[in-house]
Amino acid sequence: MITIEPITPQKALTLKDVRLRALQDTPSAFGSTHAREALFTDEMWIVRATLQPDRVTYLAMDGQEACGIIGGFLNLEEGPRVTLVSMWVAPTHRCVGVGQQLVQAITGWAKAQSVGRLFLQVTNNNDLAIAFYQRIGFAKTGRTEPYPNDPNLVEYEMSKDIS
Repeated sequence: MITIEPITPQKALTLKDVRLRALQDTPSAFGSTHAREALFTDEMWIVRATLQPDRVTYLAMDGQEACGIIGGFLNLEEGPRVTLVSMWVAPTHRCVGVGQQLVQAITGWAKAQSVGRLFLQVTNNNDLAIAFYQRIGFAKTGRTEPYPNDPNLVEYEMSKDIS
């Protein structure tokens, strides 16, 4: 059974493991790189796992193994709005509802922040992710920007009404 758990400092090394696996599996899906984050110390991962009022990270857990991750950032300057980030599901757990559970967790958190719309960025070469997001109600906004790690890619902004 998959459970969705908020990240805590006690799970910092689990966060490290799943994040590094995600960066290796789909490197163009993230704004960072495996090479960069592999250099982070355990103390840096503990800081990343510490709860903040303007952000949240959830892990999808299959028993003791993390099989997915998602984050959300509250931006009061452009809204308020919540931007969904760092979404990843392990290949062994795709197409069985884990992604939907992760997005539902962020949706619940966003609603608790009185936010009525979610936003995300997805690279133009990530057709599976684009199709997934469209299936669960996200649509392209028309806004694009260059992907920071590869000048040949662009990121599409997508959004979804959750009010």
